[in-house]
Amino acid sequence: MNEALAPLREPNFRYYWLSRLIDRAGTTMAGVALAFAVLEVSDSASALGTVLAAYSIPMVVFLLAGGVLADRFGRTLVIQAANVLSGLSQLASAALVISGTAEVWHLAALAAINGTASAAGMPALAGVLPQLVPRDQLKAANLVLAVPENALMILGPAVSGVLVAVVGPGWALAVDGATYLLATLVLTRVRIPRPAEGEHKRGAVADLRAGWTYFRSTTWLWVVVAAFSLLNAITSGAFNTLGPVLATETDIGEAGWGLIRSSQAVGFLVCSLILIRLSLRRPLRWGMVAMALAGLPMVVLGFEPVLVAGMAAAFLAGLGSQVFGLGWDLAMQEHVPDEMLSRVYSYDMLGSFVAIPVGQLLFGPLGLTFGIQRVMVIAGLAYVAIAIATLASRSVRDLPRAATVESVSAP
Repeated sequence: MNEALAPLREPNFRYYWLSRLIDRAGTTMAGVALAFAVLEVSDSASALGTVLAAYSIPMVVFLLAGGVLADRFGRTLVIQAANVLSGLSQLASAALVISGTAEVWHLAALAAINGTASAAGMPALAGVLPQLVPRDQLKAANLVLAVPENALMILGPAVSGVLVAVVGPGWALAVDGATYLLATLVLTRVRIPRPAEGEHKRGAVADLRAGWTYFRSTTWLWVVVAAFSLLNAITSGAFNTLGPVLATETDIGEAGWGLIRSSQAVGFLVCSLILIRLSLRRPLRWGMVAMALAGLPMVVLGFEPVLVAGMAAAFLAGLGSQVFGLGWDLAMQEHVPDEMLSRVYSYDMLGSFVAIPVGQLLFGPLGLTFGIQRVMVIAGLAYVAIAIATLASRSVRDLPRAATVESVSAP
């Protein structure tokens, strides 16, 4: 336990950890709240897909710029600016929903602002950890972040579902907006030196080119990212867009959908505790095998939308997603040079997220045409097949932990 909690002895990491915790407390409520806010304004899966796409399209478009900003101006500064913009846009959405004046285009426009802010902040968040703790503490630091965040993911969707049912979705959006601003205040206590002025004299285009060269020449990177381009499109369309609609049309209901999302978070939490004892010597091999479990909720709910079965499948999906999440972060943080880590993360995110708007816009009409349950079953089976197919690449199967490489090569 002392080894697992060692990162918290670093002051910079402690404040970063607290800031992330506050931020996550609101964010875990926002997904459920926004979905039902849109469905309250327009009872349409296509409308929900439009608002979700309005968030994800600018997020995808500006991700590469976010990676350059983070490596060039300092990751904590970029995170703070992104948080402020996200917080203000969420508070504006909350005010419109609470006042009863919200329209779909209002929520779509504010979602686009939030997506732009996320594009700036996500590569910085992903790349900052190696600057906060020694490299031999990266696994512990990732898990110290994951355990309480996953605990909040259990409570957040369930609380949000209850709030939606009792007082409406606007209040959950308001909580999310306020936590963005509070998290920004806490993050001001983190002290990380900004990049030296001469470090990026080549210009933004040259920085992007260097990141792209590394990305395309690293096989395990582009293979997994290519797979997740399809996997995330399926999840965003079949689960995140069709799932809430299926819930409202069956006995699952809004509160039940919140419980399903919370069950997934229980899987995250349980797995993050188990992983404290495991080394994941082949992080991507085990990560992609486990990731196949994330297709189960779509298959189960598509065959028969029963709350208990959906919760059990979501729990297994959470287990698998946490194994992959840790394995991917360790692969990136241990193998990618720190000076270009945010840029490489931005290419990772761009490739992984680029097809999300397609899924959000496509699956609503597909569900209306062929039936929501049938589409969800086919999507879930395709998800499992794609995740397993990545293991055909030896670079993915055999990538070791950096510590393993060092121990083998040491005299």
